[in-house]
Parts: sequence; structure tokens; C-alpha cells
Amino acid sequence: MMIRKPLLAMFAACLLSGTGLVRAADSAAAPVVEEPPKVTVAVDRTTLSNGGMLKITGKAPPGRQVYIEIYNEHRVRGFFFDNRPDRETGKIPYKLYLSSDLPAFYHILVPKDAQPILDKFIRDGRPWSYSGALSNTGGEIAYLNPGKMGIAAYQASIMASITGARGTPLPQIDEKESVRRSMQIMKARYRTVERLFTASVEQGEDGSFTAHVNIPEGSAPDSYVITAAVSKKLRSEPVTIDNQVSFPVVYMENAGTSVNVLVPFFLVLAVATFGVLMGAGGGFIITPVMLMLFPIPHNVVAGTVTPTVLFSQGSGVINYSRIKFISWKVGVILGCAMLAGGFIGPGLTTLITLDQFKFVFGWILFILAALMFWQTTPGYIAKNKKEQAILKEFQRRAEEAAAAKAKA
Repeated sequence: MMIRKPLLAMFAACLLSGTGLVRAADSAAAPVVEEPPKVTVAVDRTTLSNGGMLKITGKAPPGRQVYIEIYNEHRVRGFFFDNRPDRETGKIPYKLYLSSDLPAFYHILVPKDAQPILDKFIRDGRPWSYSGALSNTGGEIAYLNPGKMGIAAYQASIMASITGARGTPLPQIDEKESVRRSMQIMKARYRTVERLFTASVEQGEDGSFTAHVNIPEGSAPDSYVITAAVSKKLRSEPVTIDNQVSFPVVYMENAGTSVNVLVPFFLVLAVATFGVLMGAGGGFIITPVMLMLFPIPHNVVAGTVTPTVLFSQGSGVINYSRIKFISWKVGVILGCAMLAGGFIGPGLTTLITLDQFKFVFGWILFILAALMFWQTTPGYIAKNKKEQAILKEFQRRAEEAAAAKAKA
């Protein structure tokens, strides 16, 4: 009996150790399931009132740099006119690339330490390269939404511009070319580095990140989509916020911006009063002032101001006809010339940049102002007695018309 107890103990120990070995083997054989890497993103608020500062937080796999894409779901039109000589042939292509799928607001947030890179592109001024900025900062990882836009290509010509056409349609461009052209259209639309980039992403060793972005006052309303990315394929689920605007702020769909209409209302009231005195609708004054005060594309400003001139011109025609200051024969002939110019002008706006528009328009205004100032000098008036007589006759008729209206 004394011998059997140790034997039983040894047998039990072997049995238990065997069971442990089996379990250990089973445990070693079972595959370890690892969670796939993912990126998360969140915002500190989901509603803005005509823009505001937004804080973005989230987490990414440690060691992977985060870039953030933000875009508005409203779509606007943009174009790029390729008039630069080809590097290989030296010929100017004169091609127009047009899209109606640009996001009304677009921004990429890059790491905070990329600010010196952005500063370099800011110093480059007007010729800065959007594709170069995306590549050098790493922001090309987040550049996704504009690359999907539909782009139509046209072979432009002077005759097509005169007739108001875009040119001869070209074959559909491939996906790679479409992404490249989308960058050119985006730069032509938004123009500056600051409107497309912000270096504000700060990231910890554990992959957590924080960023801030300012949605400017006057930006497009409704939904903004925010996505964080560490590669072209590894992106977070999108987060949506809502930007609300209300009267007197009005959204201009074709401009992709919101405007407080009270400011241009009182501006145009003053300009139209002065413009009708000069026999004009005031558009030549309203256009440069609107470009200076509001972030609106020059072709949209020109197109918006043109029909508004009809109101001041219409009332001016009625009042000038009452005091018999209108020569209808000359007016109709000049009107035909203006009709032809109305076809040529809109076509040309798609072939010039904002800087070219300002340069030409500025010189026209400068020359007109110089001529008008010269015609008011005493020496000019003394040499043009006939003009003095005409001015006195106009003054007499105006006084008679005012007196007759007062009696009635």
C-alpha cells in the first residue's frame, strides 16, 4: 500500500501535465486574429452658423501620418485655359478644360511641420504649383474628391470665342490625365495656397491627432464632408457637418460663396445714381468694387452685373426720353454694336485670368478717367464753345421739364 500511493501520485501528475501540454499545443495552434488598421475621425460640433472654427480629432495607426480632406457638397463651375507652350513641341495648345463638378469649398489639412513648405509656395506667388504643393507636403494622399470630377476638353479658337462657343469638343481624357487637369482647374478657381491648405495637424506617438480649420464667413452652406487618410486606400469613414446661413446672407450657386446682400444693395444704389448721370448703368464701377470686396470669380461678377444694369438703364431711358435728350437713330446704331459685343465678351471671359481681367479693365478705366478730367479743364472748355452751348441747352431743357412736372 505504501508503494501504490507514490505510483498513483506520479500517474496523476503525468495525466495533468499531459492535459496542460495538449491545451498549450491547442493554444499555440489557434491563429491570433489581429484587427485591421483603421482611421477614425470626429469633430467638436456638427453645426456652424455662416462659417466658424472647427476642431477635428481622431486616431490612426501609430507611425502613419494623417492628412484631412474637407469639401462642401455644393458644386460649382471651374475652368483652366491651357495657353502655355508645350515642353516637347514648343507649341501653344489653346485648350479649354471645363468642369461643373468642383466642390464649392475644398481644403486639405497637412502636418503642422509642413508650414515652411507652404510658405515657400506662398512666396512663389501666382505661378505656384498646386500639384507640387500636394506632392511636397504629402497632401496628395488626401486629394480624392476633386479627382473624380467630370472634365470636358475643347480646342479653343478666337472665332469660337467671338461666336460665344467653347470650341471643338475633344475626346474624353483618361483617368490619370483627369486628375492632373483637376488640379489645374482647382488652382485656377481658388488661386491661393491659403484657400486650399492649412498646416494644423498635430499627431501623438500613439496615432491620436488633432487639427483645426476655419470655415470662412461667406462660404457655401449645407453639408461639409471631412475624411482623414494615411494612404490612398486607408481612410476614415466620412463625418458631416452643416453650415447654416440665413437672410440677409444669400448663397450664390454659380460663385460658390455666400454674400450679405445689404452691402452690395446700398453700394449699387449709390453707383447707379452716379452712373445714370453719366449715361451709363454703373456696371463699370460696380464690377471692380465687387471684385475688391467679395471673393467672387470675375466672370460671375461680370455676368451678374450685366443684367442689373438693365434696371438703371431702363429707368434712365424713360427719364431721358421725357426731356428729349435721346437721339434714337444714333442710339439704335450703337445698340447694334453693343449687341455684337455682348456675344464676344462672355466668350473671352473664359480665356483670361482674374489678373489679366483686372489689368485690362484698370487701364480702360484709367484712360476714360483721364479723358473725362481733361475735358473738364478750363482750357478745353474755352476751345470748345459749341460744347458749352450744348451743355447750356441741356440745362435749359432739364429746367423746363422740371418746371412742367412741378405744375402738373
